[in-house]
Amino acid sequence: MRNTFMILVLSVLFIGCHQKIKQDDVAKLNGYWEIEKVVFAKGEEKEYKMNETFDFFQIKNNKGVRAKVMPQFDGTFLTTDTFENVLVRFAEEQVFLDYRTDYTKWSEEIISLSEDKLVVKNPQNIEYHYKKSGPVNLLNDGEKTK
Repeated sequence: MRNTFMILVLSVLFIGCHQKIKQDDVAKLNGYWEIEKVVFAKGEEKEYKMNETFDFFQIKNNKGVRAKVMPQFDGTFLTTDTFENVLVRFAEEQVFLDYRTDYTKWSEEIISLSEDKLVVKNPQNIEYHYKKSGPVNLLNDGEKTK
């Protein structure tokens, strides 16, 4: 009986700690995101110290694109030809990013989203942890990048 009660309490705490993503939160996706780490289904982690590419989201009215971009030393970004169409889908208590290209489609669940952090999980239970990023200017003696 005591174990059952403990499991019930822990389940309620776990569910209560899950961030509720609202429609207004979708705008926080817009911008540049740099991957920090990947947490695999069995708990192993892979950390990323430096990235050659960032993910750029541009979403309006729950539709948009995710493109791969490469930061340059002068604070600009080069855009690759790699992009996915994105649809933000709300399903009961969960929010998904549904991606589509000419060749395939897949979904990721948004686990948490704030102004500077994003965590998504794919169907294989792999979590991708991102931090918000922006231009980095290493030229012009550190002048601020526009």
